[in-house]
Amino acid sequence: MKQVPIGVSARHIHLSERHIEQLFGSGYELKVLKELSQPGQYAAAETVAVAGPKGRFDKVRILGPARGKTQLEISRTDAFVVGLNPPVRESGKTEGTPGVQIIGPAGEVTVDEGVIVAARHIHFHTSDAERWGIKDKQLLTVKVSGERALIFEQVLARVSDQYALDMHIDTDEANAAGVKTGDMAEILL
Repeated sequence: MKQVPIGVSARHIHLSERHIEQLFGSGYELKVLKELSQPGQYAAAETVAVAGPKGRFDKVRILGPARGKTQLEISRTDAFVVGLNPPVRESGKTEGTPGVQIIGPAGEVTVDEGVIVAARHIHFHTSDAERWGIKDKQLLTVKVSGERALIFEQVLARVSDQYALDMHIDTDEANAAGVKTGDMAEILL
């Protein structure tokens, strides 16, 4: 049985170094609040507000470290609240996506693109992927058990020796399946 821990991903934002400075001040460095499942990744102590055409979220957690491009990851439900219609995309694939206004304590930034609903995916360390015969970018079928058992299709495999084994789904998907961070899923195909 190929079992994988589940990580439920709430709305969050990845900021470029330039945008961190525009939002928090010149030379500002994010502070680590909590380490995440992926090595070197962390939830920052800092938050920002994000505003779309219809609504706004305050206290959106920043995930660090800084990225090359700013990217806001929200659920479909969140998208309705702020009035956007972002596509489901793999992280980093922001071309042609909606933009958003980002408000920090020292300034504001409006990005022309960068809002996505993150495609459900599993991070595999290279050794786990090799052991199970899984290739990078392969689409998988994954089952979660429980009161609201569900089969997720088109789960993207992301393989790297920099990753730790973890399945990432958003809050809408977790609620539909009745699962929480730390629960287990089974890879069927």
